[in-house]
Order: sequence, then C-alpha cells, then structure tokens
Amino acid sequence: MTVAIVTDSGSDLTPQQLAESKVRQVPLTVSFADESFLCPDELPPEEFWKRMTAPDSPFPHTSTPSAGQFKQAYDELFAAGAEAIVGVFLSESLSSTVKAAEVARGMLPDRQIELVDSRSASMGIGSIALRGARMAAEGASAAKIVEGLNEARRRTHVFVALDTLEYLRRGGRISGAKAAVGGLLSVKPIITIDDGVVETVDQPRTRAKARERVKELLTDRPLEELHVVYSPPLDDAAFREELLAALPGPAPKLITSQAIGPIIGAHIGPGAYGAVVVYAE
Repeated sequence: MTVAIVTDSGSDLTPQQLAESKVRQVPLTVSFADESFLCPDELPPEEFWKRMTAPDSPFPHTSTPSAGQFKQAYDELFAAGAEAIVGVFLSESLSSTVKAAEVARGMLPDRQIELVDSRSASMGIGSIALRGARMAAEGASAAKIVEGLNEARRRTHVFVALDTLEYLRRGGRISGAKAAVGGLLSVKPIITIDDGVVETVDQPRTRAKARERVKELLTDRPLEELHVVYSPPLDDAAFREELLAALPGPAPKLITSQAIGPIIGAHIGPGAYGAVVVYAE
C-alpha cells in the first residue's frame, strides 16, 4: 500500500526535510496587521524573524488552513498515486487545524484518510511526521503507521526556555495571570506541552539557570531522537553540543536542529531555545 504523509507548517520541518521525506505540508497563515502570509511558503523563517523583531512591528496572529486547502492536498496526493493518507497535525488544544483536516476528510468519504493529533507543536509534530514517512517508505499500512505514531507520541516531549511569557499570553495560549506573575518576577520560564496543553514547568531567575535547568529536563534519560529548536537571535550549535555531552547512554539515533518557524514563533517570541525529545523505549 502506498501511504502519503501530510502535516501542517506548525511542524517546523524545513524544505529539505519535507523534500527528502516526501511529506506534504499544508501552510497556516501569519498576519501582521493587514498583511497575511501563507507560512513558510510566502514568508520564510528568516524573513518572519526580521519582521517579528523590527521596532514597532505589529503583533503577529496565526490562523489555520481551510478545509478546502486540506482537500486540495488530499486530492493531489491521491492523484499522484497514494492509496491512503495519514495526517499529523498541531495539537487540537492549540489550533483548529485538526478540525479543518477532519472536515476535508468528510468530503472524501470513499478514501482512507487517517488523522493523528500530535498533542504537540514544532518538532513535536515534525518528528512524528518524519517517523510516519519512514514507516510509509518501508511499506507499512496506514493503520500500522497510526499505531506506530501514537506509540511514539507517548514518548515525545518538549522543553523550551522562553525570554518572556508575553507572546503566549497575547496569543491566548496561557492565562494573563500566569504571564503577569512571570513578568513581575522577571523569570525565564521553561514550558512544556503536556497532552496538548502549554504548561510552565519551572521559572528560573536568570538565563544561565534556565539553560542548566533545560539541560537537566532534556537529559534525564536515554533518547531515541533529539531535535534542538531555537528562535533567533540565538544560535543552536553550542547548546546542541552541551545536550549531547550531558546525555546518558548512547547517542540518539536521529539528531536535528533548526530555527523555530513563523507559526510557533509568533506565540513564543525571539530568544527561545530547547528541544523536542523522543525517549528511548
């Protein structure tokens, strides 16, 4: 069976990763005031971050793809020879992307389209989509792929240190009270995504302490995969090497690092760093 994998641009997969894995990406939209862009198609990460950090730049907002966009992607994949589709999308608790994908599936009742809620974001989605692509390339059925992705999802965790909670507050992803407390204490919050919901796991007072705490959270057990993520102006190279040096057990089978893209970046802001990990079985 030929199975195609679909994801959304909240996955932060790079053009190279998408091309190599043959994963189809449906873009979300980022808007700055009255300007809207399909991202990253019309606004690549580097251009997004220039706008995001420019003086007096309007606060960005994101919106989900339409059901029609998903249906078009499904139609094109089936026309190209897919016999089934497995979609892996942003957490339903963070976005209505899964709902739009479900509506599009209902427009093709005679086709096999399986949907997986990643309950995550960024490479928490991307790592699962890449796993699905590897399974599809090995000839797994859609049902087997969904089973494998759900199992991997339970071992996938995100820990990211932020410069501020303000972007999450303005995007409606955390309460104003939580953001206000963080601002008053001048902390560097560390967030995770627990079953699809953004939670603050620690609030160190300095960036140096936050960096050490993130390393502790990410390296407390052996890893199968390590996906370092960061938002400009930070660079990931030194942090990645620190994580690898601190890991117990053998090196992860898969290691990637990349800038956070426009969809997730609009909600966490500049100066964030951390990783998505898949714990070893």
